[in-house]
Amino acid sequence: MLIDFLFELKRAGLPVSLREFLTLIEGLQRHVAWGSLDEFYYLARTTLVKDEANIDRFDRVFGVYFKGAPNASVEMRAAIPEEWLRFQAEKLLSEEEKRLIESLGGWDALMETLRKRLEEQKGRHQGGSKWIGTGGTSPFGAYGYNPEGVRIGQHESRQRRAVKVWDRREFRNFDSAVELGTRNIKVALRRLRRFARLGAASELDLDDTVRSTARNAGWLDLKLVPERHNAVKVLLFLDVGGSMDDHIRVVEELFSAAKGEFKHLEYFYFHNFVYESVWKDNRRRFDERTPLIDVLHRFGHDYKLIFVGDATMSPYEILLAGGSVEHNNDEPGAAWLQRLLDIYRHAAWINPQPEARWSHHESIALTRTLMGERMYPLSLDGLDRAMRTLAR
Repeated sequence: MLIDFLFELKRAGLPVSLREFLTLIEGLQRHVAWGSLDEFYYLARTTLVKDEANIDRFDRVFGVYFKGAPNASVEMRAAIPEEWLRFQAEKLLSEEEKRLIESLGGWDALMETLRKRLEEQKGRHQGGSKWIGTGGTSPFGAYGYNPEGVRIGQHESRQRRAVKVWDRREFRNFDSAVELGTRNIKVALRRLRRFARLGAASELDLDDTVRSTARNAGWLDLKLVPERHNAVKVLLFLDVGGSMDDHIRVVEELFSAAKGEFKHLEYFYFHNFVYESVWKDNRRRFDERTPLIDVLHRFGHDYKLIFVGDATMSPYEILLAGGSVEHNNDEPGAAWLQRLLDIYRHAAWINPQPEARWSHHESIALTRTLMGERMYPLSLDGLDRAMRTLAR
């Protein structure tokens, strides 16, 4: 069984050696991990993964091979019994039936109604239009449909209509080591270049060496200069999770190209829209967050600001305090975006959503307006236009 697991890791491109595999076997023999899949996961990751850049690929192989990797515990402010959310039948509606279902009339009405339901409901419900349950048209619960709702207890997004998600969700980091399927992204990024020679002199300056040697009566006089680097500084914000799952591959290609092209690259993750904090590692996004105000103070105004996200969300997440899909933000996302734009005047938003669909989403129009129309599709032409804008 474990030999097959080793082969699966190697097929996924992880540099796992026989020595590391034998270390794992020795750990099992010594009962370092015993009777728990969680314990085995951490032992296997510790012994088989030597570079943190490979952890995401290891997690994917482990999850497929052993049918599930460890999940973090879920914390809720109100205890909703699991029985209420047990999935039995998903509600399937025709387009005409969907049009007949109305939202509760806005953010405040939705939150107030949820508070009342939590106070009133005493048992499980399925297939209805009012209570917290499953498979119905209620704004609260799982595996149903409502144009504006609070998703509670559902494994993953389906209708992508939720304006608030009750559950604690786990996202994975983008893999910066992914092999590019095309060189086009890297070629487009090269338009954003400003070369400078900084640091120790380590590269031969041939022209100056020839001139100096000639002036020195033929005696060799070597002249060295610092290595030539792209001096452009880039501050990259990457949207992760939810509807961005549809674009993982192309965003990983962009991320990989950016890390190879820009020597001075700083990156952070966010979900749907920027708020008061961002994070560097999706595995620890609930424990290790960076206040956005610290980012503004740490990185100078000479950084080029790039957002990568589909900007597909509820407009509440942009315009309202408390509108975030995952937490109660004290200030609207639009306020935090404006603070970033006030500091970093050279900015662009790269959207992996096809440009033909942008008009279908109110949130994309809002984001484009806030960005001063500096939104570009994640295509060769779009990247070319974005880099030209940033280079001005």
